[in-house]
Amino acid sequence: MSRAYGDSQTLQQSIVRGANILADNVASTLGPRGRNVLLQEKGKAPFITKDGVTVAAFVHLEDPFENAGAQIIRQAAIETNSEAGDGTTTSTVLARAILAESQRFIASGI
Repeated sequence: MSRAYGDSQTLQQSIVRGANILADNVASTLGPRGRNVLLQEKGKAPFITKDGVTVAAFVHLEDPFENAGAQIIRQAAIETNSEAGDGTTTSTVLARAILAESQRFIASGI
């Protein structure tokens, strides 16, 4: 297990960046005008989906802190899927909005 360190602001920015990358990919599937997403695992046939939790499961980032941010948002989609069975894209968009608002409060010292 490797360890990585950085200052608080840099780490927060990386976490938010990772959350945004995942949320942008998932949000593209939202609603009746949402787009389909082509996904492919190495060595497997590609497939097309419009399911937010499935798209979220495929987002893996190289930077460990960006990936941590993506995992936080992914967890919202997984929990929504487990509890309600639908609404995973909406919960992803809402989780990103909550994270963005919390960052605004942190920056203002609240």
